[in-house]
Amino acid sequence: MSKGKSISTTKKTSGGFSSLMSVLAIVISLVAGVLIYKYIFGDPGNFVDNDPNGEPLDGSLLATIYKGGFIVPILVAINLIIIIFSIERFVTLSQAKGKGRTDRFVSKIKELLASKNIDSAKAECDKQKGSLANVVRAGLEKYNTMSVEADMTKEQKVEGLKKELEEATSLELPMLSKNLVVLSTCASIATLIGLIGTVMGMIRSFAAMSQGAPDTAQLATGISEALINTFFGIAGSTIAIIMYNFFSTKIDAMTYSIDEASFTIVQDFASSH
Repeated sequence: MSKGKSISTTKKTSGGFSSLMSVLAIVISLVAGVLIYKYIFGDPGNFVDNDPNGEPLDGSLLATIYKGGFIVPILVAINLIIIIFSIERFVTLSQAKGKGRTDRFVSKIKELLASKNIDSAKAECDKQKGSLANVVRAGLEKYNTMSVEADMTKEQKVEGLKKELEEATSLELPMLSKNLVVLSTCASIATLIGLIGTVMGMIRSFAAMSQGAPDTAQLATGISEALINTFFGIAGSTIAIIMYNFFSTKIDAMTYSIDEASFTIVQDFASSH
């Protein structure tokens, strides 16, 4: 098995494991949302006469949240999912970036290529680590191979080098953008689910007011349900949008660095051979 195929297989295996962990994280968040709603927000000690079906104690925010209804645990789970995947993306992208600043690494590679010091450039890749360094090192390995290849024209060598860089890039980019779809989905559904809870709360409030003598307890519960679900939905959506844009910007910057380094390697090879 060639080195390229071995790396590809490793990436696929790692990707499958990562997908499984993503599903488990979502399931755990849903279970945690239900448990938090039932045993923390719905703790009998937060209510009058220790009755979760009764009135909240004065100043008990947890009990007020509990009155938000069955939509609340779903929204809590969505917020947990957003937090978990934001942390996961932050850690993953930090590792993918490598140990040093990417702009300095690219500048160093350019200097070493200009002086034809390929071995030192490889050593810099080993020190930097991360996705950018992986792509550059793959390109440098192919650079050396094409340099001593006698049965190919210059154009064929350049195309072979470009293909190697493209393949190395295609192995790295999916891991950079992985799970961003979860954040974008949560940004959309958090608001919609929160809106469902808001509408249900308003329906309950109007039902309480439609009686001859308005049921103040039912009215208060309906308003609490509407406002709590609105808050959790908007909060989750806001955090998800901010984190999605933050990570997208970091990925774009890293992709630009990969393209810049790849272009430098190809241009140096074309001008030197």
